[in-house]
This record gives sequence, C-alpha cells and structure tokens, in this order.
Amino acid sequence: MFRALGFAAVLFAATAVQTPAGAQDGHGAHPEAGHGHHHAEFASDRIHVRVDGDMDGRDIILIPGLSSSPEIWQGTVDHLTAQDGVGWRVHRIHVQGFAGAPAEGNAQGATPTPVAAPVAEEIARYIREQGLIKPAVVGHSMGGTIGLMLAARHPDSVGKLMVVDMIPFMGAMFGPPGTTAEAVTPVADQIYAAQANSPREAYVAQATTAITGMINTESRREEALEDMRDSDQKVSAAAFRELITMDLRPELTRITAPTEVLYVKFNDPRMTPQITDAVYQMSYAGLPGVTLKRIDDSAHFIMFDQAQAFYGELDAFLAR
Repeated sequence: MFRALGFAAVLFAATAVQTPAGAQDGHGAHPEAGHGHHHAEFASDRIHVRVDGDMDGRDIILIPGLSSSPEIWQGTVDHLTAQDGVGWRVHRIHVQGFAGAPAEGNAQGATPTPVAAPVAEEIARYIREQGLIKPAVVGHSMGGTIGLMLAARHPDSVGKLMVVDMIPFMGAMFGPPGTTAEAVTPVADQIYAAQANSPREAYVAQATTAITGMINTESRREEALEDMRDSDQKVSAAAFRELITMDLRPELTRITAPTEVLYVKFNDPRMTPQITDAVYQMSYAGLPGVTLKRIDDSAHFIMFDQAQAFYGELDAFLAR
C-alpha cells in the first residue's frame, strides 16, 4: 500500500507545488492601492512585509507558497479585519524573487542555494526586531514548510501555527518507502536542472497546467498564473529543489506551539480521502497534539476553493 501512497504523492507534488517562472522588478505584480496596508520598516534582501489592519491588534503572520504573492491572502485579511471586537495586525510575507519582487538575496548562481530556510530565519528576525509577542503564523504550501521551520527552530517566537496543505518531508513523494533526503537529492538535482534551464515558453506552459490543477475555482486561477509568470524562474526552481531535499520530521518534536494542518485529498482519482488521511497522519506522527483536518471539495489553494470553510477553521483555531 505504501508504494501506492508514494505514487500518489508524486502526483500531488507535481501539481501542488511546481510553479516556476521569470522575474520582474518591483514589490509585486498586483495593484496595492485601496487595501490600506504599508510595508514594514524592516531591512532584508530575502523578504519584505506588508502590514494591514489594526496597528494595536493581535499579530498574525501569513506566508504564501512557491511563486505566490501576498495577494493570495487578501480574502483572509478582509475576513480578519472585518471582525467586530477582534483587532488583528496582519503581516504578509513577500519572498524576494516571487510574484514581481526582485530576487535580491534569493538570487541564484551556478548552483542552487536555499530559499525557504533563510526566509524562515528572516521571519524570526522580523518577529524579534518588531517586538511581536508570539504571533500566530499561517503558511500555505511552501509557506507551511517555512512555518514549520520557524516554529521548530524558534519555538519561543510562535504562538500558534497553521499549515495549509503541506507535509514535513516532500521528498518522501519522490522515492520508495523509507527514502531519505540524501537518497532523493539526485532526483531533486535533475528536477532543478530541468526547471531552471527550461525555455521560457515551455516552462510557463508546464506551470500553467500545474496551476490549473491546483485551483478548482476558475475565476481565481488567473491571479495565481500572474504570480507564476512574474516570479524568478531560478529562484522558484531552487526553492522546489529545497522542498524535496528538506526533511523536517526529526524537528517536529521541537515545536511547542499549538499546530493545525489543513489539507485536501490528493489530486488523483485513484487516491481516496482515507489514503490521503493516512499520508498526513504518518507525516505528522512526530508532532504530538497536532490537529489534522481534511477540507473536502477543494484543490491546493483552500483559501480560494473553500474560503468559508477555511475562514471557519482559522477562526476556531485562533480562538482556542
């Protein structure tokens, strides 16, 4: 059975995270007027941070996934800041090299270098230097990986953690049962080389197909496609390689923050909800007390496909 799980997981990885592309200048591809946010005064060549809502409210950090813009969280920001009697100061991370932000410190040279791990360290520094007291952290896809690193490596910095549709070792999807990060590194290197060096048109075509499978709601696809097209191809490729080779399962025991994982059924008709449940249960077995919640009738971008269900789970989690 586990070999079947591995096959399903490869399909999941290919459709859920593989969204590379090419760079533009500027802080983002989306118009920023009208949302009432500002950029935090925080000097970093890895991230910049947009702040919305009640400047005296409770702090929550939202981390988007691979090649994604902070705009993917706009509905979530609107939901949080519209709540009566509950003030939220929302910090949205924009990773340099993604969705129109220049690559800067995440720029890649002849060989791939990490993106997610340095970004996690910069978010930890942001929390410390901005004087945030145990903020809630929500991360989607690669943002979930970053959230896990942040909570495991800086446990005193995170008050609550929600991971949206991500497991702690994506490399398990690329090898036989019991595979290790070292064993899947050659595969990750091959994937990186193909992604980083693919002709632009072919790359965008492949990523467009992948994103179509990641979002069921047709009206929401174009914004994710725009993010992909406005991202730096090599930064995205390097980040994807990093996700394959990073095994966070041994670090899960260090996480002290209450943690909830929202996920969806694998995007393959042969894979049942029960098999998906088993994959997530095995993946997070090392995190005592974790809450695992499957969201049905949704693809990878749960906040797009099942917004009200997502907001309900988020509200309940933040209230606990």
